[in-house]
Amino acid sequence: MELMIGVVKCLKRNILDVSCRVYTIQVVNYARLAEVGRLETPKSQGKYDTGQLFLHRVFGYRGVVLFPWLARVYDRDIPNKRERPIYFPSNQEESNFNHVGKEVKGRTHTFYQVLIDSRDCPYIRAQTEAVTFLGNQESSRSLYAIPGLDYVAHEDILPYTTTEKQPLQHELFDKFLMYYPDKDPPFGAQETLRAWQKKNHPWLELSDVHKETTENVRVTVIPFYMGCRESQSTSVFWWRYCIRLENLGELTVQLRERHWRIFSLSGTLETVRGRGVVGQEPVLSSSQPAFQYSSHVSLQAPSGHMWGTFRMEREDGYTFDCRIPPFSLESKNEEPTTPAGSN
Repeated sequence: MELMIGVVKCLKRNILDVSCRVYTIQVVNYARLAEVGRLETPKSQGKYDTGQLFLHRVFGYRGVVLFPWLARVYDRDIPNKRERPIYFPSNQEESNFNHVGKEVKGRTHTFYQVLIDSRDCPYIRAQTEAVTFLGNQESSRSLYAIPGLDYVAHEDILPYTTTEKQPLQHELFDKFLMYYPDKDPPFGAQETLRAWQKKNHPWLELSDVHKETTENVRVTVIPFYMGCRESQSTSVFWWRYCIRLENLGELTVQLRERHWRIFSLSGTLETVRGRGVVGQEPVLSSSQPAFQYSSHVSLQAPSGHMWGTFRMEREDGYTFDCRIPPFSLESKNEEPTTPAGSN
């Protein structure tokens, strides 16, 4: 069984009350209910401060805010005029994926870099090593992963307070945050957090978010540039991309296949097909509506595009292709270093 996090009755209709208490149910050999804090009213305006404790509205884990990012969100569900895409090599590709040609206006939105409570990591339907970096060995393509980091949209933050001085279990919590009993929230940034953020900014930066909904299944994509591997003959550019699938309908759906198109500025177009994603065929139900994962892609060019579809199967047997919104792969100027805290 899974770990379930919730608030007594008042979250069932998304009605929040400052008197609601946050509980966690941990299932080992038996269910154990323990109070972890008291809910606060979510902010409709302004940002959450460093050190704010929260529950994730969708995945349910306990977390703490490290710092905010301002991102451009491209939501393809908002009607816009169409124009011809400039990066397709042929008219056939345009006809097959003409949704890529939609002009979408980016809207600024706040996301947060957060730490995830390590006690919750085994139970949430999201990869908890979502932040990865390239090492600085020129002959190696090894990846360094920082466990328990995530990016969370402002509306997915459910803030709460607690009297505990060590409310979150994560190896970086004490290194990044310090307890200040007279502050609200009572946890503030240490110099190590500010230095870590400054040094790893190119690898952590969240700039673009892409969304599109098909048949009540919403796909959100966030790409990140990771760096470049250079050899005597070639340069290989690497990106990671984080994908979240969310079932907004009442009928259960399951992801069966993936179909990617990867276009490189060098002029190549690659097709990738396969069963499921990251070795799974996740089920999106009313009780577990979301699934999130990260993957990586490399190009022998400093930029490109990706787009595609997920083949979904509904519980009534109906199958459909869920569109993956197209997104750009853009490189940055950077100095190849092993990010602090990645070992």
